[in-house]
Amino acid sequence: MFLILYCAVLFFAPNALGHADNYIPANPLATPAHIVPEWYFWPFYAILRAFTMDFVLAAKLWGVLAMFASILLLFFLPWLDRSPVRSGNYRPVFKIFFWILVLDVLVLGWCGGKPAEPLYVALSQLAAAYYFAHFLIILPLISKFERPLPLPTSITASVLHGEKQESAPYGLAKSAPAAAE
Repeated sequence: MFLILYCAVLFFAPNALGHADNYIPANPLATPAHIVPEWYFWPFYAILRAFTMDFVLAAKLWGVLAMFASILLLFFLPWLDRSPVRSGNYRPVFKIFFWILVLDVLVLGWCGGKPAEPLYVALSQLAAAYYFAHFLIILPLISKFERPLPLPTSITASVLHGEKQESAPYGLAKSAPAAAE
């Protein structure tokens, strides 16, 4: 469903989510007051702007490192989530934290599209901290301590919920009662 929605916006309304300042002709002597990237970069832009204090390195460099680390972190996800059960359907605690992460990314996206005012920067800092804590702290702890729900014995048990009449081969389903007589 997400890909259908994404492709609909991409192919039929590519400028619908664009910012008006992006269509002003470039003038090297005047910079627009509020420049933002395209909407799909807003969460990463919020992480970039979340670093405001110099600590050993410049804050801008910390922001750039954190922005690229937030993307690179997704490549290490198979090693961070050590749960033997990969499906979120059988992991109730994981499912709760997954939806919290989705909300966090939406908050990051919202903050990334707003001007760099103290309220939005502080909210970006909290959301960016949770983003990294989710993958580096919460996800490994969930996979270590969560007890998943029991898995089905086979794919037919998962789909058919154990109805023997439906799980029998086509020709045997009707002849089985006759054979029992």
